Amino acid sequence: MPSVTWGVVQGKKEKLVNRVKICDYLKTLGIIPDELENLELPSTVEVMSERVQFLQKLGLTIDDINEYPLMLGCSVRKNMIPVLGYLEKVGIPKSKLGEFVKNYPQVLHTSVVVELAPVIKFLRGLDVEKQDIGYVLQKYPELLGFKLEGTMSTSVAYLVSIGVSPRDIGPMVTQYPYFLGMRVGTVIKPLVDYLVSLGLPKKILARMLEKRAYIVGYDLEETVKLNVDCLISFGIRREAIASVIAQYPQILGLPLKAKLSSQQYFFNLKLKIDPDGFACIIEKMPQIASLNQHVIMKPIEFLLGRGLPLEDVAIMVMKCPQLVALRVELMKKSYYYFKSEMGRPVKELVEFPEYFTYSLECRIKPRYTKLQSKGI
Repeated sequence: MPSVTWGVVQGKKEKLVNRVKICDYLKTLGIIPDELENLELPSTVEVMSERVQFLQKLGLTIDDINEYPLMLGCSVRKNMIPVLGYLEKVGIPKSKLGEFVKNYPQVLHTSVVVELAPVIKFLRGLDVEKQDIGYVLQKYPELLGFKLEGTMSTSVAYLVSIGVSPRDIGPMVTQYPYFLGMRVGTVIKPLVDYLVSLGLPKKILARMLEKRAYIVGYDLEETVKLNVDCLISFGIRREAIASVIAQYPQILGLPLKAKLSSQQYFFNLKLKIDPDGFACIIEKMPQIASLNQHVIMKPIEFLLGRGLPLEDVAIMVMKCPQLVALRVELMKKSYYYFKSEMGRPVKELVEFPEYFTYSLECRIKPRYTKLQSKGI
């Protein structure tokens, strides 16, 4: 009679043989099974073959499986089908599921009820629109692995504490979900404290973040501080830095030194504006740092074409830098109304270039007509 342990030994031996067969099968496909050593594998090659084929039908290649071979430890029926079915249900298109798994294969190990559903409920509780959930997850699939009471809750609570409106958190998540995974103490708070130290009121900063949540993703040491130092090196007054950032928050994340060098040279070349004049322009309209030089030249050429001397056009641009972003068609209409209807001398435009920034139909004509009717 065999001993009681015989069946156990036989079972272990059989498992070992099956494991070798499965590993050999995977090697023939080009899959390296080394990482599967401590993983419980299926009992037969057929079951493993089913898993590989299922993943390949999703659009994953052998290289993708080699990037994260642990996905082969997931059962098709118990793990893959329920998880992918749920992801499709919350808004990830069927055609994108393969790409989603490729970007975040760990999702196949998760439980729909215990891990995935609570995260979706949390996002909905932040006022992320139902139709945006799929978009948010595709952008930042790692969200599905976060603990609700950890980083996600604290980053939201901190932003609300500095004045971000709770009803704006949902749109912020849709625009830039990555902030939910950022640590408050080491990433978000140091950035906020630094910007406040530059003179930005928290209220203004909160409005900035509501509209442009991606600002919290700018690296404080490598990008933000360097760009602030860069602005100062180009002659922008320290007390004007907060105003520059409030007008154009994206300036904190630009490759700023290259852009300002190029624009400073351009304004000096075309309008003989010196570095101090350029600094004054940036303070009034920091968006010029990113404005295409071809766009800038059109209004300048229009003004020069009206017979204005170069130095007068330079004065106009320094007084009102918004001129260089205006559409020439609108400038033409305002200019001809100024000349033909109002009959004013051009020197008044040099003194008050802001004239071009006002609407001809909504402001200039009605006011001029009113003054005329009063005999002024």
